[in-house]
Amino acid sequence: MDKSFESAPDVQEVTENDLALINRFTRKELKAEDVFTFNVILCDNEIDRDGERFDTLALERLKNMFVGITGIFDHSHSGKNQTARIFKTEVVKSADRSTSFGEAYTYLKATAYMPRTEHNKNLIAEIDAGIKKEVSVCCSVKSYICSVCGNDMRSEKCNHIKGVEYSGKICHCILKDPADAYEWSFVAVPAQVGAGVVKNHHKQKVTKTFSEFQKIAHKGNEMVISSALSKELGERIAHLEKAAAEGEAYRKMLTDETVKFAALALKGVDVATVQDMCKGLDIERLKKLRDSFMERAGKVIPLAPQLKPAEANHTNNNQFVL
Repeated sequence: MDKSFESAPDVQEVTENDLALINRFTRKELKAEDVFTFNVILCDNEIDRDGERFDTLALERLKNMFVGITGIFDHSHSGKNQTARIFKTEVVKSADRSTSFGEAYTYLKATAYMPRTEHNKNLIAEIDAGIKKEVSVCCSVKSYICSVCGNDMRSEKCNHIKGVEYSGKICHCILKDPADAYEWSFVAVPAQVGAGVVKNHHKQKVTKTFSEFQKIAHKGNEMVISSALSKELGERIAHLEKAAAEGEAYRKMLTDETVKFAALALKGVDVATVQDMCKGLDIERLKKLRDSFMERAGKVIPLAPQLKPAEANHTNNNQFVL
């Protein structure tokens, strides 16, 4: 899954309770002056730019999964990018804000810590200044439920497409049953306004039919296509390329004939002008132009062959004397 949440880290004072939670993950006891803590929104229940959202039960389950998870940069899975760690989480329900589909806006908030070191000095300053604020999380879920039919969008039972309107409602995917949480990252461009999630282990719904392909392609969305559809598209493209080549050859023949008959019908006509005239015409109009010049050329110069075969002499010159 690949989404990002635009959430400005809320810097917190380090309490004794925070220190107790933080020191569960350390090898030595840290003091308040040793650590820097801040809050981030990891994910929420609003429909994001990918047409997906978590349900509130999924947020509750992710709450425990993200405790102890490390923070990195741009989902680059390298130990040198580890910069912070989550030590507590909570699910927050807004009393004065609703989602686009009418539920109370709910989000998963995490509090992370990092050591106050010379190496982290600039990053802490950037967090304090609001420069580093967008975060994105990497997790997996088991169910991708269609908001229209209630079936898993990866199954044969669901033929709906995210972002397409059905009976006045825009289809979206509901993410349920979290399986695991992997990491969270500072990112530059969030996929969601307000919150986001990286779905690295999500298999995008495969487009299987040509009609589905046309709908998604028309909207300009990315897609994954089945092997059967890939073969069909390849065959269609090959057929269109062959038809295009044959059409070009036919157009060239019509153009050549039009130029030839124009030269016969109109003494001194500029060939280039006739060729340019032909370029702007469709096939049917080009045929009519060719036929018109051919008719005029026939009146100026007979188009019948000059050498006609001699008429057969059917007189029987063989006489038999009985």
